[in-house]
Amino acid sequence: MAQPKPLVVVTRKLPDVIETRLMELFETRLNRDDRPMSQAEITESVKTADVLVPTVTDQIDKAVLTSAGPRLKLIASFGTGVDHIDLAAARQRGISVTNTPGVLTEDTADMTMALILAVPRRLTEGERVIRSGEWEGWGPTLMLGRRIWGKRLGIVGMGRIGQAVAKRALGFGLSVHYHNRRRVHKDIETELEATYWESLDQMLAHMDIVSINCPHTPATYHLLSARRLNLMKPTSYIVNTSRGEVIDENALARKLASGQISGAGLDVFEHEPAVNPKLMELDNVVLLPHMGSATLEGRVDMGEKVIINIKTFIDGHTPPDRVLETMF
Repeated sequence: MAQPKPLVVVTRKLPDVIETRLMELFETRLNRDDRPMSQAEITESVKTADVLVPTVTDQIDKAVLTSAGPRLKLIASFGTGVDHIDLAAARQRGISVTNTPGVLTEDTADMTMALILAVPRRLTEGERVIRSGEWEGWGPTLMLGRRIWGKRLGIVGMGRIGQAVAKRALGFGLSVHYHNRRRVHKDIETELEATYWESLDQMLAHMDIVSINCPHTPATYHLLSARRLNLMKPTSYIVNTSRGEVIDENALARKLASGQISGAGLDVFEHEPAVNPKLMELDNVVLLPHMGSATLEGRVDMGEKVIINIKTFIDGHTPPDRVLETMF
């Protein structure tokens, strides 16, 4: 007698090709209208699910996991970050957690580079001038920004994405500097022509552009605090395509409004989907709706990783993207 297929609950709409494959392989409960599930709906779903497929905007906290039925043995998260999942509570309940690392590296690095170009050159400001009908033609002092060629880029977090950003930055004539929890191998430093700074404070004080590419963890919450933002040069810029919680958003808004920092490019926010109204008022900020990894190719690759993780787990093997215990 054939074994019943495991019940897989998916919290958001995924690319059609991924949903089709999930339905072929498993008993799958989809979110057809893509309305974010409430905490109550997620809590109800885990009572009967064998596998939960949440996204980075779903809070899988201790209360949800405590309500989980005995069948729930895997959380196959659709996303790289796992800060939305209570990993300790999952471990206590014997629930494995997987994510989708690696496949979003190039897309996120592309978006980071786009912001590094857009903010100093005031691209969105110029676009708004055109749309407003206020443009009266070229002028020698119109919309002056700053060139990035020859400037210093400080990367906070030299993992996959940080290294991909560094490779792109070299092509634009930027001098690459970085701060990381651990120094990368000397061969990588040589390839990227990257200078390591053990002190984040010292690096921030010397950079023209700072790119945030580290994950959100308890140790990186408000890593760029008001004190550290004070260290940055008034001619500097900051770009964040990682997690909003890494920057003290209120402090950043004050620095931008006062001219103590020249500009910012933000794809993530501290209280998403809410955006700090102080940031909304500023012309020297490029604001994007968390779209750093938003390519069709990237989303399909993420979905394929989710499927591989589920299938491997169901077959009795360790999923390739299991979040290791050292991360708990």
